[in-house]
Amino acid sequence: MSNDDQYGGAGGYGEVGGTGQTRTRLPDPPADPYGPTRRTPRTSRSLITVVGVVVLLIAAIAFANSGPDTPSDPASDKPPTDSSTAATGTNPVTGKSAGIPKGFAHDEQGAQSAAANFAVALGSDEMFNAARRGAIVQAVYAPDVAAARRGDLDRVYNDAQFLARIGLDAAGKAPKGLIFISRVNPVGTKVEKYSPETATVSVWYSALFGLAGEGSKNPVTESWYTNTFELRWTDGDWRISDFTQKDGPAPVGQDQRAATAEEMAAAVSQFGGLTYAR
Repeated sequence: MSNDDQYGGAGGYGEVGGTGQTRTRLPDPPADPYGPTRRTPRTSRSLITVVGVVVLLIAAIAFANSGPDTPSDPASDKPPTDSSTAATGTNPVTGKSAGIPKGFAHDEQGAQSAAANFAVALGSDEMFNAARRGAIVQAVYAPDVAAARRGDLDRVYNDAQFLARIGLDAAGKAPKGLIFISRVNPVGTKVEKYSPETATVSVWYSALFGLAGEGSKNPVTESWYTNTFELRWTDGDWRISDFTQKDGPAPVGQDQRAATAEEMAAAVSQFGGLTYAR
């Protein structure tokens, strides 16, 4: 497995051999705002390459924004319309599998909602727990690719050196007094291609990743990515067959005061991550 790039805040996923080549990347650890400036070395390109998940990483609001006017042509220059972000009136899904929404509509809207919710699940801190990771993979991937993806992900998340680089112990736990956060916050979705059997959906999102608390050497930072999911209609629902990731587009940062270690730790513990399915 060739590794590299970024993991929410340090490390990353790269490519793994198999039928689809997928790269998931997490942001490099930033300079420590709570102490002297320092930088953690990046993981080798072989450590973090995974075919198919993690979007990186990181449980938050899954916002699927598109409607009937969403262009199917990725090269389309047509500007968004009001209906692109307006509520459609379609009832949200009510079922869940492993805590993840399921039973998405068999249409473009359902595919977008599925992709946004899958991004949230695969980017959550639950991926660092072996039991939860297995349940998430089974819930979001097509049955014929789930086993291979589980093996790829286990190799990444069980790597003690990788975990140490992002400040976690060998069991994926944060040091005493610190809170680990890994959340994906989808901002919008776009249908690139669609047919009743397969769909390609891009999810644009911000990612929060790091350790919150006094003395953290990997403070929580924000990054922006776009994941493009290849979905397949399987057993009456949308499932992932593969996905790719690229940086940005990242907005211009506003001149705001960075939160203190105490403020960030409080926010992380008081504001839970959300999912959204329309």
